[in-house]
Amino acid sequence: MSGYAVAHLDEIEEIKDRRRPFRAVRHHFGITGFGVTAWTGREAGERIINEHDEADSDEELYLVLNGRAVFELDGDRVDAPAGTFVFVRPAVKRTAFAEEPGTTIVALGGTPGKAYEANGWELWSSLWPLYEKGEYAEVADRLREVVDANPQYSLLFYNLACCESMAGRTTDAVDHLRHAIEMSEQFRVVAQDDSDFDPIRDDPTFKELTGS
Repeated sequence: MSGYAVAHLDEIEEIKDRRRPFRAVRHHFGITGFGVTAWTGREAGERIINEHDEADSDEELYLVLNGRAVFELDGDRVDAPAGTFVFVRPAVKRTAFAEEPGTTIVALGGTPGKAYEANGWELWSSLWPLYEKGEYAEVADRLREVVDANPQYSLLFYNLACCESMAGRTTDAVDHLRHAIEMSEQFRVVAQDDSDFDPIRDDPTFKELTGS
């Protein structure tokens, strides 16, 4: 197996969710040490980077790959033509807009002093609109296929369990929640207060898994 990989931006599958189209660069290459995603604004004025800060202490570095963008950083507007790097510390509120059609921003992130944990959010993102509509059974069916093809991501198992719970599939939900917890202990605590598990909250196995 080769120790390197090469891909043009257009060769990486574009994923559409409720925000802007993006390319899951990290997932494409199987990168495990840091997060990296490419976001594209089709029209001038479109928001490319959603407004947020990083409450979990992630540092982020943005590169305007092509086009032209404007960043808003804690209220400051920063013009960013192609080739511009923008480094943002965790507490800073940030967002970015396309100033030209086809503007692409590459975002890299990681938490200082903490090993990066790839959880597969990129593959879940395209199913989020259906989840928001309450189409839990359909999401569960489609997510099951994604999980079968990508069993390395703990978040996918957890979200599958959530959807199965809401769809009335108790046994499957408990099994997949158990798998998520085995992969990442954080989900034991998260599940205790997650309303998606209200339909199975009284299930003895769920109580045992979550300690609730």
